[in-house]
Amino acid sequence: MAGSSNTICEVRGLSFEAEHEKWMDWHLDKRHGERKDALRRGHGYGNRLFVEKIWWSLMGHFGGLHPEYEVKDWRGRSYYADFVWIVGAHRFVFEIMDYGSHGKDRTKYRMDLNRVLFLQSQGYVVFLISLDELKENSPFILSMLRHSLAPYLTAAAQEPQPKPTFGKIERQLMRHALLHDRIVRPAAAAKELELHKHTVIKHCRNLVEKGRLRAIPTGSTGKIYCYEYMGTAQSPDLL
Repeated sequence: MAGSSNTICEVRGLSFEAEHEKWMDWHLDKRHGERKDALRRGHGYGNRLFVEKIWWSLMGHFGGLHPEYEVKDWRGRSYYADFVWIVGAHRFVFEIMDYGSHGKDRTKYRMDLNRVLFLQSQGYVVFLISLDELKENSPFILSMLRHSLAPYLTAAAQEPQPKPTFGKIERQLMRHALLHDRIVRPAAAAKELELHKHTVIKHCRNLVEKGRLRAIPTGSTGKIYCYEYMGTAQSPDLL
């Protein structure tokens, strides 16, 4: 059983690594000059830990999340927020706060608080996240953000157009994935759902085409033994 859990973690890790690299490459390709340099400088240990431990677990994708997002402050100067998530007309700022860099300099501390006030005045919802808590107690942060963002996670899941429709077995497989660390293994799913393995594989492939599952290649052959669910736990597609 422990070996199976380790394999799932390895699969998810590989999946995160690939998607994280594509996401970063896309943003780097779209930026030039100082904006590109800010992204290279700013997306360090704490920011990467946030997207891996929190955002990937919460969303399973990087849609709408912008790293080192440029905002003009009240003085007209550029400021780069660690992350901004845009969903519809709503904008959320996530700042990873390291005590060493934010707590010792009184002037910087004051400016950080002024910046939060300014962002809130401009309609942003701001979340300040302790790097120490992120390292030592990431489930707490994940739980709090899941509760805080629940209405918007549903809205984000409803945004893509045209919206695909899902059959009974497809919905069962997506719910199955959420009960098994977002992973669908056709043989295990077939046994649990009392379906033929080939039926499960067929519907998993359909869900890949619809963007709800991702096929995970394994080993040098790239053979597919499992799939990862890409949606949210609050998605109406599950109903």
